[in-house]
Amino acid sequence: MRRPPAAVQILGSLLAAAAIVVIAIVVVTAHFGPTSSAELEAREERLELRQEMAEERREALEERREGR
Repeated sequence: MRRPPAAVQILGSLLAAAAIVVIAIVVVTAHFGPTSSAELEAREERLELRQEMAEERREALEERREGR
């Protein structure tokens, strides 16, 4: 049995490596999602703002109740 030429063997190794990289990217993206850290930070800021606004509404409602 003859060994394949070095160029063919290198090409096969590169294709196998590329396939492994693609599979790894797909698995990680499927697990964590495509969101970036900037998007996550913006989402957290919006959540904090909503929480602050809800607290302010509660306080204003309590003040109105006490003022009656």
